[in-house]
Amino acid sequence: MTTTGAYPVVALRFAGGALWALDQTLLPWREVELELCCADDVAAAIRRLSIRGAPLIGVAAAYGVALELGRDPDGLARACETLGSTRPTAVNLAHALRRMQAAVSAAAPGDAAARALAEARAIEAEERSASAALAAHGADLLAGSRRILTHCNTGALAAPGRGTALAVVAELEDRGGLELVTAAESRPLLQGARLTVYELRRLGIAHELIVDGAAAGLIASGGFDAVLVGCDRVAANGDVANKVGTYAHALAAGAAGIPFVVAGPTSTIDPSCQSGAEIEIEQRDEAEVSAVPTGPDGRSQELTLAGTRCRNPAFDITPAALVTALVTERGVARPADGESVLALLGPR
Repeated sequence: MTTTGAYPVVALRFAGGALWALDQTLLPWREVELELCCADDVAAAIRRLSIRGAPLIGVAAAYGVALELGRDPDGLARACETLGSTRPTAVNLAHALRRMQAAVSAAAPGDAAARALAEARAIEAEERSASAALAAHGADLLAGSRRILTHCNTGALAAPGRGTALAVVAELEDRGGLELVTAAESRPLLQGARLTVYELRRLGIAHELIVDGAAAGLIASGGFDAVLVGCDRVAANGDVANKVGTYAHALAAGAAGIPFVVAGPTSTIDPSCQSGAEIEIEQRDEAEVSAVPTGPDGRSQELTLAGTRCRNPAFDITPAALVTALVTERGVARPADGESVLALLGPR
């Protein structure tokens, strides 16, 4: 399901009593929607990365709870347990499920399903509004930056609306002066190569693709004005968990003296997590390192000898000291230390 205009990709939509999700495992070669009808369906889609991106996972999980309660009015606990176990690093998932539990618990007898659906729609609307607001704040911060390096995928495939970091990119393009966006391929899942390039092409933004290992040298040579990434969880002290490889970009940006900017809604801030050391890093299947998808048929090409041991952390932690600014819908934390980050939360 695709559209044209400001939001050229629709990653999720609730219609006809089902959640329809663009299967991101098939992109960029095929655009296929999955029909998801219960919490198990949504959980499976999140696990296999048909649905991904921290804010989008939270929205999908909320709808998964609503779907389950439409089938089983007593299914709240099971739905939350099923969905909550899918991916451990992004905090938006747990945040959305807590909201769903509170909303349903406060519902009148017989109104649980309707209340759950209303709350899921509210969560989606809030994330969409956050995307627009943080795009404006980020573009204000990076005004004059013409060459941007980004990592992983942070557009409409990762968050409702325009996304997070790519929403800032799109706003910079709208304002004029953006010259080139460079996407790192973003190992191990190649979400930069597959998904960010797909979105940038649809947006009509000039772009190029590089391997992750090329980024530091290009940063050092003056190839970029700023590095702009998203986030899956921000600890109370400002440490950031994001797609593996982000830390290396931050180190290179610091050495080169260019801004390293993180963009994400306040739903990614976890005040209960004191530092990045407390964030659980998801370890994924070794096959995502030893092979790569080769096309629309879904088959993979082996890259190394069978039986080679692979380590596959999906994320890494960037210390707050390396983050120039954290851009959210509520404004910018600069520097991104504990005081400034927590000040963004305020009353929700």
